[in-house]
Amino acid sequence: MEKILIVGCKNTMDDVCIGCSRCLVAFNRRQGIFEIYEDTDAEIVGMVGCGGCPAPAIVTRLMQVKLWNAPMNEKPTVIHIAPCIAEQCPYKEEIIKKIIAKAGIRVIEGTHPYVPQDIFA
Repeated sequence: MEKILIVGCKNTMDDVCIGCSRCLVAFNRRQGIFEIYEDTDAEIVGMVGCGGCPAPAIVTRLMQVKLWNAPMNEKPTVIHIAPCIAEQCPYKEEIIKKIIAKAGIRVIEGTHPYVPQDIFA
């Protein structure tokens, strides 16, 4: 079974994205990047913010996920980078590089496909 951890932008998750519902809905519907789990047993085991700009604490945040989930014997098998980082963050490359260097599991850019093309159209 795939155990998915979603990493998003702290600022977006705290102030803009209401409960990160677009990521969760896309996973439940297997839409966007989550189409890769169409015929796979998978679940989301957590969502975590980057720690704030310029994400100096992302590795610490991943260590906290490991620590908090240890009593439940839950461990992510794949990390998805939410669009708030993958499509909008000026620190994206550095964040993803840090995650890949320390996570020891697959890292995939993207989650939901619900980014509007035009705001006022």
